[in-house]
Amino acid sequence: MELNDTTDYQLCFACGLRNPYGLHMVFRQDKGTVVSDFQPHEEHQGFPGIIHGGIVAAVLDEALNRTSLLTEHPAWSMTGRLEVRYRRNVPYGPLLRVRATPGIVRNRMLQAQGVLTLADDETIILAEAQGTFMMLTEEMVDTVMKDYPGMRTFLENTGTA
Repeated sequence: MELNDTTDYQLCFACGLRNPYGLHMVFRQDKGTVVSDFQPHEEHQGFPGIIHGGIVAAVLDEALNRTSLLTEHPAWSMTGRLEVRYRRNVPYGPLLRVRATPGIVRNRMLQAQGVLTLADDETIILAEAQGTFMMLTEEMVDTVMKDYPGMRTFLENTGTA
């Protein structure tokens, strides 16, 4: 299952490689989880030396959302609810890791959970989240992607649309 957008769109703040202000997250599967190691940039700080809480929420949201691709019926999804618990300041500088796990699927709703840690020490939990995500129907994908045929083709080729 392809977890990363390989189309010419790539403007997503979290994962878009063409977004000059984005996080440029690249995801991989690891033992039933979705993982991304990423390096925040200077402009992602809130207080000096500390990553802004909204950036932390975006990172967790993106990873938890992507767990819908690991389910029995993979589908792209959108956030219905996200709850973040900030456990420590997220430092600017070290490589960070987000790891997310899919949970219960009911109809088109998926629950997922995840953690943000240092990449070289996953025992240091910086933030954690849980959320509910709505898996998109084919009609929803058609509506969202009508102006991006390359992205629509990508979704079809991943078997999710």
